[in-house]
Amino acid sequence: MKNNNMKNLAAGALVLAAVEQAQAQYTPPSTPASYQGFINGYLGSINGYTNHWNIGVEDRERYVAYEGYGIAGKAGSVDFRDHGASVDNQYLLTRIRFHLGYTDAWWGGYLEGQSSLADGDHRAAYANVPPIPGTTKTIGYGPESDTIDLHQGYFTAGNLTEFPLALKVGRQELIYGEERLIGAFGWNNIGRSFDAAKLRWQADCFNVDVFTGMPVVPRDGQFDLPNNQEWLSGAYATFTKLPITTLETYFLARNVSRTAISTFSDPNFPQATARDVYTVGGRLKSKPGQLDDWDYTVEGAYQFGDFATTATGPRLDQDAFMFVLQSGYTFADWWGKPRLALEYDYGSGDSNPKDGTHGTFDNLYPTNHKFYGSMDLFSLQNIQDVREIFQVKPTSSLSLEIEGNVLFLASTQDYLYNVAGSPRTTGGYGIHPSYDNFVGSELTAVGGYQVTEFALLEAGYGHFFAGNYVNASQAGNGGARDADWAYVQTTLKF
Repeated sequence: MKNNNMKNLAAGALVLAAVEQAQAQYTPPSTPASYQGFINGYLGSINGYTNHWNIGVEDRERYVAYEGYGIAGKAGSVDFRDHGASVDNQYLLTRIRFHLGYTDAWWGGYLEGQSSLADGDHRAAYANVPPIPGTTKTIGYGPESDTIDLHQGYFTAGNLTEFPLALKVGRQELIYGEERLIGAFGWNNIGRSFDAAKLRWQADCFNVDVFTGMPVVPRDGQFDLPNNQEWLSGAYATFTKLPITTLETYFLARNVSRTAISTFSDPNFPQATARDVYTVGGRLKSKPGQLDDWDYTVEGAYQFGDFATTATGPRLDQDAFMFVLQSGYTFADWWGKPRLALEYDYGSGDSNPKDGTHGTFDNLYPTNHKFYGSMDLFSLQNIQDVREIFQVKPTSSLSLEIEGNVLFLASTQDYLYNVAGSPRTTGGYGIHPSYDNFVGSELTAVGGYQVTEFALLEAGYGHFFAGNYVNASQAGNGGARDADWAYVQTTLKF
C-alpha cells in the first residue's frame, strides 16, 4: 500500500465478520435484550414509574481509510486511477443520535435528533459533477456532515393488538425486506429518512403497509427539508402463515419531476433526474429452522414507466429488472455455528442506448453497503455479482465474516454505476461496448465485538482487485490500480 496510515489501520483492525443464522449479510452482535439504556434503566428504578417513556443517546465513531477511490470534487479523481490524481482519503466520522419517545395504549410520538460530524474528509460536500443549473459546488466538510438536525419525528395512532389499522405520520425511516430497494442507509453517517404517512393493516396471516412520502435531503448548516418534487409511494405486503417460507410482495412508485434535480442549490448528494418508475416484485425467504440447517432467499422485481438519464434529456420507456438468488447452510453442531452461503445478484443494464428504452434498473433507496461488496463501490444497476459468504459466531459477543464478490457488467452498452447509483462517465469511464465485462473482484473481512452491554467495537478491511473492464477504462490515464478500504468503529448506547 502507498499510505502508512492504511497499513497501520489494517494491521490493527479486526479482519473478520459475522452474522446470525439465516442472515444474508454481516450483522454485528446484538445488545442484550435486558439492556434498556442508562436513562431508561434509571427511570424504571423510580418507584411508581410507568414505562411509557423511551429516552436514549447513541454515539458512533468511525475512522475510515480509502485508497484507490475517487474523491468527489477533486479534478481528475476517479475510482482505481493510478496516476495523476489524488485517490486516497482518511477521515473520522461522528454520529450522535438522541431520542425521546412516548407510547400510550392508542397513540405515541417519537423525536430523534442527530448530529453528523466529519473531520479530515477531502470530498466536496456537493461536487456538482456534471454541473446542474441552479446548483453550486460546495466544499464544506464532506457529504456526510450535517451538524445538527431532525432525523425522525413522527406521531402514531392505533393499537394493532386491539384493532387491525395503525397510522404513522411524520419524519421516519422506511425499511422493507433486506433494504435492497428501500432502506434506512444506516451505514452512512447521516442515514436516510422520509417525510411520510404510512398506514398498516395487520391480519392473522398477513400485514400490508400503504405509504407515501418525500425523501429528506441533508444540507449541512441548514434544517433538512424534503424534496417535494420527488415522491415514493407504495404497498408492501408480508404473508407469514405460509409453510417453510415468508412471502413479501410489493408495488412501488417513484415519481420525480423535472425540477427535482435543482430543488436545492447545495444538497449533500446529487438529486434525481426526472422519472416515473413503477416497481412490482416479490421476495421469498425461508423461516429459521424450517429447512433444518439450510436457508434461502429469492427476490425479483420488474420496472416500467419512464426515465430521463440527464437533467434535460427525454423521458425514455423504463423496461428493467433485477433478481437475487441466495442459499446458505449452517453447521449448527460445529463450534461457532459457521455458515457458508452463495448468492447471485443481477441488476439489468441498457443493452441498446439508442432504441428509446431505458433498460437500467433503478435501485431506488437502498442500503447497498450490505450486499455488493462492503467497500461501497457498486449498486444493483447494470451488474452481475457472484457473492461468497463465510460467517461464524464464536460467542454471543463476537461475530466474524469473510466475503468475496466477483463482479461483471450486465451489459457493456451501459455504464459502470457507483454505490449511489450514479454512472461513472468521466476520467476514462463511459460506454465501451468493445471492453470485456469483467469489472473485478473484492475480498472483505469484518468483525464485531460486544465489549459491554452498551459498547460495541467493529472493524474491517477490504481489497478490490481491478478487472479487465477497469484496466481498459484507465489505460488512457496511465493504468488502473487496486483499491483498499479499512475502518474501526465504536458504538456507545446510553
